This record gives sequence, C-alpha cells and structure tokens, in this order.
Amino acid sequence: MQRTRQKILEYLKRHGEATVDDLSRALDSLTPVTVRHHLDVLRSQGLIDTPVAQHRASPGRPRYVYMLTEKAEAFFPKNINALTQHMLAELQHSLSPDQINVIFDGVASRMASELEPGRDGETLEERLDRVAAHLSEHGYEAHWESHPEGYVLHTRNCPYSSVVGGHQDVCLLDMKYLSRLLGTVPRRLTHLQDGAESCSYLIMRPQASRV
Repeated sequence: MQRTRQKILEYLKRHGEATVDDLSRALDSLTPVTVRHHLDVLRSQGLIDTPVAQHRASPGRPRYVYMLTEKAEAFFPKNINALTQHMLAELQHSLSPDQINVIFDGVASRMASELEPGRDGETLEERLDRVAAHLSEHGYEAHWESHPEGYVLHTRNCPYSSVVGGHQDVCLLDMKYLSRLLGTVPRRLTHLQDGAESCSYLIMRPQASRV
C-alpha cells in the first residue's frame, strides 16, 4: 500500500469521514488535486465509498464527504488470529478427536452453504467455475485445470496461514469444506505447508470417481 493512501485510510478510520480539504490539511498540505487522485485510486480498489454530498447551511457548492468501505477494515490490525488460536487450543484440550470431527463437519457445512446454487443439470466444469470463484472471494486465489484423471483445483493462498502452523486440524476442516463445495471428496496432491506453490486437489471425473 502506497504510504499516502495508507495515511488516508488511517485518517478515515480515526475520524469516520473527511472532505478533500480535511485530508489536504492532514497530509502536510498536499494539493486537493493530488488528494483526489489518491481517493480515486482507493475507490477503484473498493476501499472508499462513493462520496456523499453534504449541503452547506449557507449558499455555495456542496462539500463531499469520503468514508471507508467494509473491505478497508482488512487493512487494520485485529485480534482474530489470537482468538482463533485459543479457541482451537481449547477444543483440543476439552474434546475428543471424534467430538472435534463432529464440530468440523458442522462448520464445513455452514461454510459451504454460502455457495450460490448452480443451475439444474450443471456440468462438473460449471460447478468448478462456481467453486473457484467462491473460494477466490474468500481469499483462496483458486483456479482449476483439466487433468488426465479429471480436474485439479489449485488454491494459491491459505486464508488460515497464521493459525494453521500450530493447528493442523484446520487443514482437515478445509478438506471437509472443499468436499462439500465440490460434492465429492478430492485427493490433495500438493500442500502449501510443505512448501508447494499451492494446495492442489484432484477431482476425479464422475464416471471414474470411487467416492
């Protein structure tokens, strides 16, 4: 993130909203034209909402106010990783592996239920398109390609990388999640945790599937 744009995000986080003039003063008298340029870039990235016109009590042109989008919240530190680490540790301490497995089954089902339903009679390729798009929207950077035995789904980013190192059970949850999204249990070929470029999964063609 370019430093000036980061400062704009930080200012809007602190103050909730700002005009171009507010930001110009906060950024060491940066010219309004330059401020607008940075705001346009941040808007194109989905980090700032369309400005809202606020009419003055006295005659004159309305002032435009800028605010952060929900997507911009990802740029600010949160304690979610520590919370997740402690929750997983408590599960492992308090429950048996079978009980944890039941919980993961439920979590995977809830997560997979967010996938938009496909059309009647969709092909496996069409389902893979939907699944890859869904996963990419949730931070996996997913794509698929054909394979002699079927198809390979690649996920080049792990959204749980900050916690999975100490809790390999998260990978089990991830496999359950993918299985529900795909409607079949894939076979993992490569693993990011082993230094591969992606977690890759083989999905057998329906006629060859043994699942």
